[in-house]
Amino acid sequence: MKMLKRFLHKKSIQFVISISFTVVMILGLLMMAVLLSNQYVSSMTKSISENNKRTVDQIDLNLSSYLRSMMRISDSMYYHVIKNSDLKSGSINSQMDLLYGTNRDDLASIAVFSDDGNVIAAEPLSGLKPSANVKKQEWFKSAQAQIENLHFSTPHVEDLFSAPDGSYQWVISLSRYVELTEDGSVHPGVLLVDMNFSRIEQICKNDSLNTAGFVYITDGSGEIIYHPKQSLIYSNLFHENNRADAKHDDGTFLETLDGQKRLVTVKTVGYTGWKIIAVEPFQDIDTLYSHFFIYAAFIAVCVMLVLVFINLFISSRIADPIEKLEGYMKKIEGGDFDQNIEVSGSYEIEHLGKAINSMVQRIRKLMNDIIEEQEAKRRSELNALQAQINPHFLYNTLDSVVWMTENGHYKEAECMVTSLAKFFRISLSKGKNIISVADELEHVRNYLIIQSYRYADKVHYSIKAEPEVMNCATIKLIVQPLVENSIYHGMEYMDDGEISINAYKKGDNLYIDVADNGPGMPQEQADSLLSGRLQDTTGHKGGSGVGIRNIQERIRLYFGEPYGLSIHSEPDVGTTARIHLPAKPLDDFKGKE
Repeated sequence: MKMLKRFLHKKSIQFVISISFTVVMILGLLMMAVLLSNQYVSSMTKSISENNKRTVDQIDLNLSSYLRSMMRISDSMYYHVIKNSDLKSGSINSQMDLLYGTNRDDLASIAVFSDDGNVIAAEPLSGLKPSANVKKQEWFKSAQAQIENLHFSTPHVEDLFSAPDGSYQWVISLSRYVELTEDGSVHPGVLLVDMNFSRIEQICKNDSLNTAGFVYITDGSGEIIYHPKQSLIYSNLFHENNRADAKHDDGTFLETLDGQKRLVTVKTVGYTGWKIIAVEPFQDIDTLYSHFFIYAAFIAVCVMLVLVFINLFISSRIADPIEKLEGYMKKIEGGDFDQNIEVSGSYEIEHLGKAINSMVQRIRKLMNDIIEEQEAKRRSELNALQAQINPHFLYNTLDSVVWMTENGHYKEAECMVTSLAKFFRISLSKGKNIISVADELEHVRNYLIIQSYRYADKVHYSIKAEPEVMNCATIKLIVQPLVENSIYHGMEYMDDGEISINAYKKGDNLYIDVADNGPGMPQEQADSLLSGRLQDTTGHKGGSGVGIRNIQERIRLYFGEPYGLSIHSEPDVGTTARIHLPAKPLDDFKGKE
């Protein structure tokens, strides 16, 4: 970073802009190329993975359908033919021949053997080779070992029966334990259904992958059942990761075999536990990635050369007007506010010059307006605080109305709702902050009516006012918070509380006293409430949220420093809060708020 600062030190703005744009552009293009390449590889991998999954799903569907048809043939032979026949009195050859003829395209042979390996019946060939030993066949031993299951073998050459042409056929054997009836006696036996291996090859080849990928099938232990390069594997000319792949659960994963990355998708076939495995070598993806990266790099270089020339042109258009602005700003820094900046160039530079001109012209006006603006801001904040009506007062009042209504005190409930409506009407006052003394006292009266119902006979009040002060101007909502403070903090726990409100005039001054006979407080504490050294408690839970300090500041904002609020208190005697305002008619303030 220090080397960069030293390199750019005292360089022209045109040089800095050109270098910066060029470096950012190169980094951006390189980053974009890398991101696009990675996205391309990711998209290709995802696409191949989805294609592999579709392929193995289709092969699984076709293979399962084929295996189910073979199982149905085995079931039909056992349950409909063997179980319904007595070998002593009848033969099952005709029914077996019919079943084989119906499914000859999928079958190599059907045969029934006794427990000692002798042929009971077989189609289409029935003569065993002299060298054939049925009892040593894996499919035969599996059927005898697990008599309730169907057993599928791995692919093998059918070498039990002698074919007229001497040909050999690759088959997969489906065997099962059966019960043979002879002269009323039941003897164990084995039913063999040999499936054409070519049918499985056809299923896999018809749904092969589109690229260099391939599909192969193993049994649960990894023995290969089908592989497109099966002959090469048996000749040790090709290696497959079949045993490791067969251990994976269904899904897609990456592996490396002989140094080559491969995308492998595994699917388990029902009934058999076979694994369908789709393999897609990464060499195709790597080749496509290399071609894409070379193409992207070529495009990036071409774009880079074009943008370098564009950067040089744009930087010159930006730098010259900015240097002119710099000269003007140095003069303004020296205190010369009579400058009239004339700058040409781009729209932004011209707009900046006009903005500086406007700034210089307004700076003096703003310096004069800032004091008035701060005062107005403070007044707005105090008015916003004054306008708060704590919802707890409304909730408590409505709860009281509900209680009165439920207990049949309809007249008291009506009076309470009426007082609440008047209370909020005066609180709103159509958005005005200056109202008459009569309205302010009416507002307090409605509040006291509501509280007198809530506190029963615990609070007594009186409101007095000289007739000549009723039309004088006062600030809205400055008496009610004082009364509220007297109730909640002066006499909430008293049984004979008294509050007196008195509005009177002395010369050109208007006074409104709020006195109570509560527990009072030391005078030092009362003075601290107004000075802000002690926490104001008027905005307690359930109150209006308008504090004593707020009342003091609002009075002085509207009427000036000589006026305000004073508190006189004495412990065990009571507290008197006195509001001091100029005695001016309300008409003097119309249109001035």
